[in-house]
Amino acid sequence: MLKQAHAISEELIEWRRDFHMHPEVGFELHRTAKIVADELEKMGYRVRRGVGKTGVVAEIGEEGKVIAIRADMDALPILEQNEHEYVSQTPGTMHACGHDSHTAMALGAALLLSKEKLSGCVRFLFQPCEETTDEEGKSGAQRMAAEGAMDGVDFVIAQHVDPLSPVGTIGINAGPSSGGVDSWYAVIKGKGGHGAHPDKTIDPFYLSAHVILALNGIVSRRINPFEPAVVSIGSVNGGFTENVIPESINITGTLRFTDEKVHQQIVAEMKRAFDIAKALGGDYELRYEIGGPPMINDKWVSEVIEKAGRDLLGAENVHEIHKTLGAEDFGEFMKHAPGAMFTLGTQKKGHENYLLHHPKFDLDERALPIGTAILVETAKRFLLQK
Repeated sequence: MLKQAHAISEELIEWRRDFHMHPEVGFELHRTAKIVADELEKMGYRVRRGVGKTGVVAEIGEEGKVIAIRADMDALPILEQNEHEYVSQTPGTMHACGHDSHTAMALGAALLLSKEKLSGCVRFLFQPCEETTDEEGKSGAQRMAAEGAMDGVDFVIAQHVDPLSPVGTIGINAGPSSGGVDSWYAVIKGKGGHGAHPDKTIDPFYLSAHVILALNGIVSRRINPFEPAVVSIGSVNGGFTENVIPESINITGTLRFTDEKVHQQIVAEMKRAFDIAKALGGDYELRYEIGGPPMINDKWVSEVIEKAGRDLLGAENVHEIHKTLGAEDFGEFMKHAPGAMFTLGTQKKGHENYLLHHPKFDLDERALPIGTAILVETAKRFLLQK
């Protein structure tokens, strides 16, 4: 399978560079989705367009088990700072998270699987809007799942590029591999007035200082140290001139978790923290924008991927995932079927490697056939399971 994947390296690189030069964000993936759907139809897939706004669902095979392969397609609102020949042609938009390569490798996997005699069905999920949400706070995975993309699926797999690991390696393990996420938005309310007469005000900066200290103490003092959790403040905004105490302060942030009980504990502790504003004579409003669930790799699915990786790449080239509480909405698909995501080493040897979401992010394209082969080999092994 690795040999077959290397044989289509030129197509993989061509697809990846085309997507990289023409990045699209959020749900506005009209060009990307059309190319993907057109290519899949040429390969003989049964294709549904416009799933979850601009997602593409494609199937091949007949009755039996259904294995789904997901690839996210969206880019980021980042101005690219690279100088290679396939640099983004859309100012202020860039594939800085590797979704161009995810899409290309999934197309490559679709091409190879179209030539196989399958003992079941393979469904591809080309997803928009992994990086953000729409006006209702819904991501692409949520939209696609709500429109039946996961109906009848027995297992679901995906991959993500890893610029910290060498080409020829993958990372996989069971259990949590990324965090669940909520965004939160708060207004701390006081009573404004002249900066020379703070005694006649209820200073929202003073209230906020105590609330911020309490928020920063949640993980270190209220959550079990063995439970992964984050409560971060991303912005504090208030006031408009140096000698006026404002009426209110706006604070926003994010929280991360891998266990739902911890999630609920964080929410309860945040209320306690903001209640300090009331105890000091002020008030507050606090709302949450619910993000994706944590990504918990299924044990058995992870074992199948690990075995495929060991057989294709050698045991020494399969390692555990570098765990992070970064968000990844693939967990939405795993609400409907057991699944797992593996990481693919894309480190550029002899070059400075930039992390995901950096304006100089790039990857070693020699990794593309490797990721393609792992997807195909894993899918075939699932379909052969009794």
